[in-house]
Amino acid sequence: MNFFERQARTRQQSRRLILLFAAAVACIVLAVAGVVFAMLLWSYTPRELAALGGGWGVLAQSWSLLLGVALVTATVIGCCSLYRVASLSGGGRSVARAMGGREIGEDTRDPELRRLRNVVEEMAIASSVPVPAIFVLEDEPAINAFAAGYSTSDAAVAVSRGALLHLNRDELQGVVAHEFSHVLNGDMRLNIRLMGALFGILALGVIGARILEYSRHGRVGRDGAPVIGIALALVVVGYGGLFFGRVIKAAVSRQREYLADASAVQFTRQTQGIAGALKKIAGLSVGSRLKSAETEEVAHMLFGEGMGFSGLFATHPPLHERIRAIDPGYSRAELERLRAQWLTRPPHGLEEDLALGFAAQGASLPAADQAIPLQAERVVAHVATPDERDYLRAGALRSAIPPAIEAALQVPERAQALLLGLLLDLRPSLRGPQLHAVRELLGAEAAQALQVESAQLSGLHPALRLPIVLLALPTVRHLGRAGQQRLAEAVDAMVHADGQLDLFEFALGLLLGRQIEDSLQPSRRARGALVKLGSVAEHAADLLAVLAAHGHADEVEARRAYLSALHTCLPQLARPYRAPADWRHSLEQALPKLDAVDPAGKRLLVEALAVAIAHDGEVTLLEAELLRTVCAYLGCPLPPGF
Repeated sequence: MNFFERQARTRQQSRRLILLFAAAVACIVLAVAGVVFAMLLWSYTPRELAALGGGWGVLAQSWSLLLGVALVTATVIGCCSLYRVASLSGGGRSVARAMGGREIGEDTRDPELRRLRNVVEEMAIASSVPVPAIFVLEDEPAINAFAAGYSTSDAAVAVSRGALLHLNRDELQGVVAHEFSHVLNGDMRLNIRLMGALFGILALGVIGARILEYSRHGRVGRDGAPVIGIALALVVVGYGGLFFGRVIKAAVSRQREYLADASAVQFTRQTQGIAGALKKIAGLSVGSRLKSAETEEVAHMLFGEGMGFSGLFATHPPLHERIRAIDPGYSRAELERLRAQWLTRPPHGLEEDLALGFAAQGASLPAADQAIPLQAERVVAHVATPDERDYLRAGALRSAIPPAIEAALQVPERAQALLLGLLLDLRPSLRGPQLHAVRELLGAEAAQALQVESAQLSGLHPALRLPIVLLALPTVRHLGRAGQQRLAEAVDAMVHADGQLDLFEFALGLLLGRQIEDSLQPSRRARGALVKLGSVAEHAADLLAVLAAHGHADEVEARRAYLSALHTCLPQLARPYRAPADWRHSLEQALPKLDAVDPAGKRLLVEALAVAIAHDGEVTLLEAELLRTVCAYLGCPLPPGF
């Protein structure tokens, strides 16, 4: 199952959950209206009931009241669900903070936290997504973790202190890879919708409980029996609905955990890490159960079972089954041996790292002028599906960043200058207007910082530009909403200065603007409706023409590349090749429209993009980075080793 198939399956699950939620709400509304109707029947004497024509007569007389009750009930559920989702509109950070998480700074020197940052940053570079906000659950001695957010631009990864203490680097890497699978597969949006739906259903039960508590203190008069009856009904119906909601949530979560475990193994190419983490959960007394009062709400997001539930309510498959799926040779006798060993000396992650000789692994960077063999089918299979080679390449990229740039990435204002520096042109005719635009929008100090930091980017290896973007984005979030908005305006101004920016810098600028927008409005993409590729065929053709022209100096070859790419994704579209006169405008118009294409259409589009840029079977490193940048904008991140 590739990335696009997983995306389609996640959307199907979302639609199925919406239907199930709607059916549950309908049943709850009917149940509440039924209770009110029963109370009305109970209030009449037999003679009065006969005079009205029995139950049908009462129904005809009170239909407006019952309709009002139904509408109020549905409104309460809907408003409470919307309120809960709105309260999480801040993205993954809001969920992590609600769980008591403390954000880890980019400049942390704590050995355990530094190790976690290194693992997460390498995973992000290997996945070609912005580094998520990283949190530690300080008050949680258990071994657990979760990822939350609407998209890769606002994701947060939280790890318990127990996981940092007890897991070695390989095991921590396996846990983080598991969480990155949820990030890449779009599971996080589904998780937030589940939280909202269950909160709305629970609200009825809470309201009923509050009414009962109010009446228990004698604040309901002697004629308050109907009120108490309705309150009891709300409690029964609300908590009954919550029961079935939790069963649905647990069933969905269990299915996804097996996939995330398998993805983590594929990512790291070793089973010892994630299997070792699961064995420590099973063998240590701390387990995976969290203490936070908010755990139940996020239980379906966690790496391990957070509540200790089993059976229908278990959000995760049994530990032994998860371990055996990864490590077929596993036996319970092995776990008993480990448990006895850990009783006398609990494992310590950093000590194990030293004893086992674990360290971040690296690989050599390709030469800047090296030709890269490329097959379109492999590109499609590799989207959001990093493997061991990508992780090794990510480690090499992370290590190759010069120390001066590394230091700048830890300071919001300097990270901002680095991002803008990636767009600063070497030609004086364009550089001047760009600096003027930054000076006007951000001030003279920011323009000066831009000149200083951009000097460090001179001669930078082409493969390091996108990693620097991914590492800088979480740092500039500390500028606040207003600061990020001004940064987005400065990026836009630099991209459009005199209309002369090169294709790669222009695409990188569009990606930067999109990432900042998504960080400011995390739920925006989640609300967007998807379209078929055919409905935006002209924009797809424009994008293919731009890439074909860029990847082939000869116009005849560019035309062949374009037609081959067009046939790959839109064989029915008979549009001749036209060298784009204003490719910047075409790109700016096309990318936002194509970002809204459904997963099946994006799969065809990504394959066509690879054909357009590499019709001759080889691309330069710069062209490969251009393809990665465009795909990142479209929400189809390509790992660095594709």
